[in-house]
Amino acid sequence: MTLGPKLALVLGTFVAILVVVIVMAFRERRLGRTIAEEDLTSQQASDARVLAVIFSAIIGGMMLTLLVAWLVFF
Repeated sequence: MTLGPKLALVLGTFVAILVVVIVMAFRERRLGRTIAEEDLTSQQASDARVLAVIFSAIIGGMMLTLLVAWLVFF
């Protein structure tokens, strides 16, 4: 496989990770508006879900970096 398709694969993966994070964050933000202000447990759970997605996306980005390095050199 030449470098072009390899980089296209990496770009597609990056965009997929980015889309998942953005969709999840906006979904949680929309749902968070329906939570009562005094319901701190639900607010914290919503924040935890957003943080879990963001941090797993960071790990996914690190794995994507390793994928790029592997694809470029092999």
